[in-house]
Amino acid sequence: EMVEPIGNQYVVARPVYSENLFGEEHEKVHRCHKTFRDHLRVYFSCSSQKAKRIALGLFPIAFWLPAYRFKDWILNDIVSGISTGLVAVLQGLAFALLVNIPPGYGLYAAFFPVIIYFFFGSSRHISVGPFPVLSLMVGDAVMRIVPDVVGNSTMVNSSTIDEQRVMVAASVTFLAGIFQLLLGALQVGFIVIYLSQSLISGFTTAAAIHVVVSQLKFIFQLNVPGFNKPFGLFLTLENIFGQITKTNIADLITSLIILVVVFVVKEINSRYQTKLPVPIPIELIVTVIAAGISYACNFKEIFGVAVVGKLEKGFQAPVAPDMEIFQSCIGDGFSIAIVGFAVAFSVAKVYSIKHDYSIDGNQELVAFGLSNIVGGAFKGFAASTSLSRSGVQESTGGKTQISGLLSAVIVMIVILAIGHLLEPLQKSVLAALALGNLKGMLMQFKEIGILWKKDKYDCSIWIVTFLAAIILGLDLGLAAGVGFELLTVVFRTQFPKCTVLANIGRNDVYKNRKDYKDIYEPEGVMIFRFPSPIFFANISFFKDKLIAVGFNPLRVLRKRNKALRKIRRMLKNGELQVTPKGLICTVNGMSDSDEELDNNRVEELYQPIDTANLPIQIDWNSDLPPNITVPRIEIHSIILDFSAVSFLDVSAMRVLKETLKEFVRVDVDIYIVGVHDGFLEKLERCEFFDEEVKQSMFFLTTHDAVLHILISEICIPEKWKYLVGRHSRPYCLNKIISNWILRISIELTGNGEMG
Repeated sequence: EMVEPIGNQYVVARPVYSENLFGEEHEKVHRCHKTFRDHLRVYFSCSSQKAKRIALGLFPIAFWLPAYRFKDWILNDIVSGISTGLVAVLQGLAFALLVNIPPGYGLYAAFFPVIIYFFFGSSRHISVGPFPVLSLMVGDAVMRIVPDVVGNSTMVNSSTIDEQRVMVAASVTFLAGIFQLLLGALQVGFIVIYLSQSLISGFTTAAAIHVVVSQLKFIFQLNVPGFNKPFGLFLTLENIFGQITKTNIADLITSLIILVVVFVVKEINSRYQTKLPVPIPIELIVTVIAAGISYACNFKEIFGVAVVGKLEKGFQAPVAPDMEIFQSCIGDGFSIAIVGFAVAFSVAKVYSIKHDYSIDGNQELVAFGLSNIVGGAFKGFAASTSLSRSGVQESTGGKTQISGLLSAVIVMIVILAIGHLLEPLQKSVLAALALGNLKGMLMQFKEIGILWKKDKYDCSIWIVTFLAAIILGLDLGLAAGVGFELLTVVFRTQFPKCTVLANIGRNDVYKNRKDYKDIYEPEGVMIFRFPSPIFFANISFFKDKLIAVGFNPLRVLRKRNKALRKIRRMLKNGELQVTPKGLICTVNGMSDSDEELDNNRVEELYQPIDTANLPIQIDWNSDLPPNITVPRIEIHSIILDFSAVSFLDVSAMRVLKETLKEFVRVDVDIYIVGVHDGFLEKLERCEFFDEEVKQSMFFLTTHDAVLHILISEICIPEKWKYLVGRHSRPYCLNKIISNWILRISIELTGNGEMG
């Protein structure tokens, strides 16, 4: 019964519960668990409510648009849409350089995905469009399939190469969209959980390094081929520094000026974001100035700089993807699909928590899948969300995806009407703008020190993913990072940190014995905690650790059976005599040689000890006759804390049963505590229990098992057994009553006062 708490203390009085006793006193509710067929029946059932729920889920716009507060939100969305649209235009042009296609196609990537996401997306604040990491991953596939032409090339060849590259980028994007749409339809949005924050951080940091290196050829205006293979980053750097003397000084100076100005103004925006009504649109300002100066001073003719060139006015007709490219880019498409979704979902999750609304991972996969399919059909490239662009959309007051729709309108105006004004813009300016958006990703290097202090495994995931992506490339690096991340999970479960527990403060709290000074350990009792699932890969580790902190029961069992065999032989030969004090040797100089044993008799050494036909009960911890040595065991009870064991597979179950039997056969009681619901039912289904391993060894808590052991070990006269209830061990009648009373008062009350 529960006693009313006094201050911050509580007192509970209840019986000592084993699992069996608890089950007898508290009847469980019989529940009918649904079968796989039942789940299928529910999933494929039809009703008007389910149809409405599916429709609202597939078209989130139908949920938030009717509740749109026009007077309160429209002005904020207009300001946010215009600001985001201007940034999207410039980032679309800049990130197209990462894809190695003409800059104008970046405008398509900044337009079509936004329109589709407006209807199907569940986030109200992210800005959909080009993302540098995805653009670079698409660019790697483009350069692998359509490499640079070495040597002299005509304008026709250059135009043909651009067309081929645009087709590859569109096809890879279309394929990534198909993967995302299929994953969303199969309801596997949970796949993002396999990409931890440490892995994404390390991968995006490495991608930022790749972006920096890929843009150097535009900053220096050098003819450097792409290397989409392991160590490609270092080969690119080697080519750049090999041609460094051919640098176009005008492009270099322009890029450096743009970089300095952009970094300084972005720092101002960051530090004074609470005081500024809107962030300073520095990208727009420097673009307008740079394009005007380049046009007025004719930089292209005078200094030979590379410019954006002719931008196609209007939209191009949609094209069907190339099936041959599909076959060559399956791995690229899947990597782009997963990375794009993971980045977008991470950013969307942050804003959904901040503004208190929910997002659906599966619906996000569908939205981005359709966005990339449509974007690829119209010759765009893969879309996700840019951290900086989403930050602009949210910080300028954007309330819903109407701001995203308005940003697409700004991009459309540039495509249809004023795109020609950007034709004199230097490509080095776009490269500098691309680098200016990498500050956040490059600053993630600081996470190494933070993660090292918090969690060594997460830190190792970050470092391995970063190095793999730098050395092997983004696609193989991502796969290597995911593989290493899953390997760390295996390490954590295969080699968990096992502990021996002790009682702290003489109450029901049990902690690691090494962490506290004031501990109490019942004599002969060991409490072993295994904080991991037990399965085929770690059952040997479990057994080894249990033996390491205790003893090897097989060795003890073998020694006892050999000693028992020798005792029987000596009794038969008259070399031993049974006395009230034990076994006395009657022959001097007794031989200690062992007889040769065949395989069958060796097996007998590992069978339960049989002392039924002996004239005396042997105490294996007492003095034995000369030349008979058996290891002494100080432990009579082992408590296995399985409160952290979430599952036990069949392979591990067999070894666990054998291990328990080994301890039982050397007279060590085993108690298992803290098992979850359904654990015992599974053991029963698997026929785990027998004459040696019994269900009575399971207890509710560690304290229940300890109290049961203390009560059982207290030696009580026969007529007083009713005072303490059930017992599992023989009673010793040679203890005095006063000793029992003193001990039970100390052990059970914990303070020496009689209850």
